[in-house]
Amino acid sequence: MAAFTSSLLRSAVTIGALAPFNPLKQRNPFRLIHSNFNLSTRQCTRRAISSVRATHDEEASAKAAATEANTGAPTIFDKIISKEIPSSIVYEDEKVLAFRDINPQAPVHVLVIPKLRDGLTELGKAEARHEDILGHLLHASKIVAEKEGIIDGFRVVINSGATACQSVYHLHLHVLGGRQMKWPPG
Repeated sequence: MAAFTSSLLRSAVTIGALAPFNPLKQRNPFRLIHSNFNLSTRQCTRRAISSVRATHDEEASAKAAATEANTGAPTIFDKIISKEIPSSIVYEDEKVLAFRDINPQAPVHVLVIPKLRDGLTELGKAEARHEDILGHLLHASKIVAEKEGIIDGFRVVINSGATACQSVYHLHLHVLGGRQMKWPPG
């Protein structure tokens, strides 16, 4: 047992696990070695947990965005539509624009937005007059899934309101795919 412990300590020193004592950064060489063996499992677990829960920053951003939701000010999506801000366009027609999300949550993560907001800042504000564009957005999502090669399995997500962490008040659909989706989504 002593030889095994000595071997572990030598390994820990070799990989830099031992350092001068710092009470703010205590290191346990046995824990570090153990964690290296389980690194991929821990990363997957951490990623799964973090992808399910909204961070405090996301919640704060959503609440801040909600306070400005009905001001009529141009959103970042309005600027993308007018080509003031560049984007990676996946699909476009006369009514909708689909482009890659800059913070993807899956190998394929495309946003589909109506080109004309027409008061449709969130799904919870939809009216009967929006039925055509809502259907068109869903159909465009299917076209995006085909173009991206994920038609056999994809998810469409619409965040509506601050408690759903909506951060841009211009209705938009997230088309996600390219990996196994989990249930419940979050």
